[in-house]
Amino acid sequence: MRAGPAAVVDAVLVLVFVLIGRRTHDHPLELAGLATTAWPFAAGLAAGWAVTVLRRRPAASVVTGVTVWVATVAAGMLLRAASGQGTAASFVVVATVVLGVFLVGWRGLAARLPAEPAPPR
Repeated sequence: MRAGPAAVVDAVLVLVFVLIGRRTHDHPLELAGLATTAWPFAAGLAAGWAVTVLRRRPAASVVTGVTVWVATVAAGMLLRAASGQGTAASFVVVATVVLGVFLVGWRGLAARLPAEPAPPR
């Protein structure tokens, strides 16, 4: 899988995480609220992808997933704290686990699928 589609999958999964969290805590699913909650994690995701691209890692590898996951959580929490958003210990644990399952999990599943045959020349 190329980096573009993999990054889109990651971004969608981060958005799903945000939607689940806002829904779980009875926050309205309005655009401004979604953006406020999502931007720290989106910035972390972008940082993780920058590292991945600079290191020239395969987009769908589990190593890339771990890099993207750690950057998303670490930067996301730092940016949430800096912007006055909550970083309760329970939230950090839940975010770390859910984003790990999402961002590393799909890559682990993809690694178990049979490889695509090379296109004919």
